[in-house]
Amino acid sequence: MTNSTRSTQIHLRAAGVSLVLDTPSTALPSILHWGADLGETSAEDLGHLAATVSPLLENAVDVPVRVSMVPEHSAGWLGAPGLQGHRNGADWSTRFDDVRYTQDASTVTAVATDAVAQLELVLDIELTASGVLRSRATLTNRADSAFEVQRLVVTFPVPPVATESLDQAGRWAKERVPQRRDITVGTHLRESRRGRTGADAATVLIAGEAGFGFGPASGEVWGLHVGFSGNHVSYLERMTSGKTLLGGGELLLPGEVVLGRDESYATPWIYGSWGRGLDEQAARFHEWLRARPSHPGSVRPVTLNVWEAVYFDHRIQPLLELAEHAAAAGVERYVLDDGWFSGRRSDDAGLGDWVVDAEVWPKGLHPLVSRVRELGMQFGLWFEPEMVNPDSDLARAHPEWILQTGGRMPLEQRKQQVLNLAIDEAYAYILESISSLVTEYRLDYLKWDHNRDLVDAGSTVTGTAGVSAQTHAVYRLFAELKARHPLLEIESCSSGGARVDLGVLEFTDRVWASDCIDPLERQGILRWTGQLLPPELVGSHIGSPHSHTTGRRHDLSFRASTALFGHFGVEWNISKASEEERAELAEWIELHKRFRPLIHSGRTVRVDHPVTELAVHGIVAQDRSEALFEFALLARPSTWPPGLVRIPGLEPDARYRVTSVGPRAPFSTNNTAPSWQAEGGVVLSGRALAAVGIQAPPLQPEHSALVYVEAL
Repeated sequence: MTNSTRSTQIHLRAAGVSLVLDTPSTALPSILHWGADLGETSAEDLGHLAATVSPLLENAVDVPVRVSMVPEHSAGWLGAPGLQGHRNGADWSTRFDDVRYTQDASTVTAVATDAVAQLELVLDIELTASGVLRSRATLTNRADSAFEVQRLVVTFPVPPVATESLDQAGRWAKERVPQRRDITVGTHLRESRRGRTGADAATVLIAGEAGFGFGPASGEVWGLHVGFSGNHVSYLERMTSGKTLLGGGELLLPGEVVLGRDESYATPWIYGSWGRGLDEQAARFHEWLRARPSHPGSVRPVTLNVWEAVYFDHRIQPLLELAEHAAAAGVERYVLDDGWFSGRRSDDAGLGDWVVDAEVWPKGLHPLVSRVRELGMQFGLWFEPEMVNPDSDLARAHPEWILQTGGRMPLEQRKQQVLNLAIDEAYAYILESISSLVTEYRLDYLKWDHNRDLVDAGSTVTGTAGVSAQTHAVYRLFAELKARHPLLEIESCSSGGARVDLGVLEFTDRVWASDCIDPLERQGILRWTGQLLPPELVGSHIGSPHSHTTGRRHDLSFRASTALFGHFGVEWNISKASEEERAELAEWIELHKRFRPLIHSGRTVRVDHPVTELAVHGIVAQDRSEALFEFALLARPSTWPPGLVRIPGLEPDARYRVTSVGPRAPFSTNNTAPSWQAEGGVVLSGRALAAVGIQAPPLQPEHSALVYVEAL
């Protein structure tokens, strides 16, 4: 560990990425370069680099404007400030001019002081082994009088070659819809005021070269993700000076953070990933997640969730029959969804009363749990701990535990209100309720749902807004349950995919990507969830032939091949399926188990192709010894056939056998199979597969085919 108080530059390198920081002792650190590896550089070289990136601007302040990672108005920055706050109207413009630095091989910490405002700011900066940049800021009040924090964000600059942006929008059952636009002067602002991440969250806000795509030749991309599950902001700002910033942090409501003397507020971690193409950018996130000590280390069990099989019909015999069929098909985890607790015969009552319904389950859940374990499966249970129905014993006993403000109850959503877990008694009640059930039934898994936005979310204890405190209370609850039950796994579900972020994944073991398991919709949802998360963290299930959310009907081959590339499972009443369907389901489960080690460890590859109706993606082993790709025809294209489809990511000089795997999807009429689908497949070099490719199969719309590529 080294210490420095003089102006110097620090160069961190990892996995083909360089981060160069300017670290003066009289100002907060700024980023001089974040992107492609610069190689070995001398102190003199870095000094020259620093001199080139801060020109004197026309008709501006008389010194070069430095834009730090927490931009300050006092430095001449006329864009959005990094810190907004005040002390009864004073100390609203900071100048942190006493800064000390410490560093090691991958981290830099800046401790800065504004003696006039009596504030201390600590900036933690890390370049991880996978090349992910992450940073957070911690503000401490050193005065006797209170300081209200209204905004604290961290920013990462991007160079002028980034002229196009990409982020995600969406809604319930159609999450992570990509949207592109040109970068122009002004701010592209994405705010979530939902009290959760949101189905419409930006997820990764990306700036890149014009026309960037998935592959490395398509251009450089820089992306930012806010690792937080409550209200948050991410933005892309371009000034007339040409400076462009990606920034993000928690979105604070009035009065949520008021610091007394020596009290601190820390932002969530803000993550950045650079890459040549979207796949390389995504791979950095995936590799960082996989390297965490908390990343799931065991085989991801094939999961049956009973929701779309039985809904609220919790009769023991159908549930036992479902368990028998599930085990016979190769399912490894059985999850009982909503409807098991007191008074819960529909979704308008019972939330908050976390005891097993004695009328429906006179012997408790033991008969079902025992049989599931006899069949060799794990057992999981659905909860929605943060919510309460007004029609519940809990709400009638403790209306003051409901988040509310203005002397009124918030508008109901799904006939629910939000339980204030920042109240110690409410927190203890939920913790003990869940923990006792985990102990009694030796639960392996919790499906943790969160089905409404936080509206009028105030505290009856403090009288202030309560979203920030609620989010941190939920994190503490996750952590305490994991501490008490170290083998317990938790899924983050929130009306489907409305709580998908790196904050919640510090405590949970997978996310539910969407309540929509229509495979046509899931193709896009999974494709773009993959920009942040690797497949093993994303619940991906085979639904019933008739989709619950869209009304479409699809063959099992399309439903299963789509679900294959994730944490695989089933959400379908297979008791009502035909023997032929159950036999084919067992084949698909066996196929997933065969390729599960590859899917859950390999590198995600998404293929750029001009025929946009043809979605091609796959997983390439880290050592490039094998790969599995899916060709999915989403709609009838205007031109057909699509021509050759390149298969990137393989070892150029290796020779590969290319074959078809899995039950074959129907072909279009009067078309023959390509040569790789014939007996024995074809043999091509990795270079030929990347430069020439293979012919797409002549699929019918809303069908797909699987391609296995194995080094000889």
